[in-house]
Amino acid sequence: MSRPAPIVRFAPSPTGYLHIGGARTALFNWLYARHHGGTFLLRIEDTDRARSTEDAIAKIFDGLAWLGIDSPEEPVFQFARAARHAEVAHQMMAKGLAYHCYATPEELAEMRETAKKEGRPPRYDGRWRDRDPATAPAGVKPVVRLKAPQTGETVVDDLVQGVVRVGNQELDDMVLLRSDGTPTYMLSVVVDDHDMGITHVIRGDDHLTNTFRQVQIYRAMDWDVPRFGHIPLIHGPDGAKLSKRHGALGVEAYRDDLGFLPEAVRNYLLRLGWSHGDEEIISTEQAIAWFDMDAVGRSPSRFDMAKLTHLNAHYMKAADDARLAALVAERLTPRPDAAGLALLTRAMPGLKERSRTLVDLADAASFYVQARPLALDAKAAALLADGGAAVLRAMAERIADLPDWTAAGLEAAARAHAEEAGLKLGAVAQPLRAALAGRLTSPPVFEVAENLGRDQALGRIADALAGR
Repeated sequence: MSRPAPIVRFAPSPTGYLHIGGARTALFNWLYARHHGGTFLLRIEDTDRARSTEDAIAKIFDGLAWLGIDSPEEPVFQFARAARHAEVAHQMMAKGLAYHCYATPEELAEMRETAKKEGRPPRYDGRWRDRDPATAPAGVKPVVRLKAPQTGETVVDDLVQGVVRVGNQELDDMVLLRSDGTPTYMLSVVVDDHDMGITHVIRGDDHLTNTFRQVQIYRAMDWDVPRFGHIPLIHGPDGAKLSKRHGALGVEAYRDDLGFLPEAVRNYLLRLGWSHGDEEIISTEQAIAWFDMDAVGRSPSRFDMAKLTHLNAHYMKAADDARLAALVAERLTPRPDAAGLALLTRAMPGLKERSRTLVDLADAASFYVQARPLALDAKAAALLADGGAAVLRAMAERIADLPDWTAAGLEAAARAHAEEAGLKLGAVAQPLRAALAGRLTSPPVFEVAENLGRDQALGRIADALAGR
């Protein structure tokens, strides 16, 4: 019998950027849904009104869109559903599955202190569980607590961790509604997942403890419990919890500041905790075909910026030249016009072979679209001052009317001049590079000259020789 198509969700809190760990969780959910012909949904858990911001929400949407992680439905905003969450708590009250607790802050502090002295985890002691509300102290607004089972155990058959269990005596009666009537995170998540029809909850293993408590809410309401899959967290290369010094940045930083391509980041995140044999380069189509939770490892994965950069270099070489030229153009000031964009596209095959990121690529490409006269860096200027100008002048005369203005034709002319002058080819090529690129590093200089075209190349040479 075929199983129903899964419905999964990604549910970030908009209190900051979409970090790399959250992006991987979203990707795993999206791939799981795609692989099984299911649905990927998005929920914004914006109940922390003091810290949730519109800017953070926009960055989450933007980051997911950049990575190509899309949902067929509009996102759910958790705060807007607070009345529904409270309604469920009241239903549990009516069934005798939840109760009012009038314990004061002082009493709760005393419980924590006693537990600490006795070496126990701090837990609510259930003092209002079966107590008559008529005995409640005056002026205390109660919270609503779940009347959790006190015997037996709560068992979760996890898609990643296997069967995990906890004794119910280890779990206290958690708060469902605060004293002001607002729902807690634990209640809101369960109600939203139920109402959204979520069949599989795939998230970080830091939520595993929450899962035992949330399962108790499902069972109290006699709702179907989803399958859970708890993914180990991402650590830094040193094995410590991932932090900013390791690369725990917002997704937009990988795009804007570090210059990575989305397909490279997507491929790298896929391989952080999931594998398919020895495959390293995995297209999105292959990932959808291959991904399932049984290949997710139980050990934390380690973030390696060098590996991501290496992977990005691979994807840059495979990327469409016009696309790369447009991405590079966005990074240049002033932004190139249509002719400059066409020049960048023409030059891209030679540029992208030597670049690892768009930052590298923009730096390498900038000389192509700089206005004349081209500024020479210190090394280029020194080369021309130290005899290079005479070589450049002779080369300029030789190629001015060259009928074959191609990389091959220009190289042949340079070799002929070098042989006649008793020079090595590099002694001819480097002054030419200094004039055309304003630096002593560039793609092959004859390729550069061909891309620039006769008029622009000869104009740059004339500028470099002016006054020398």
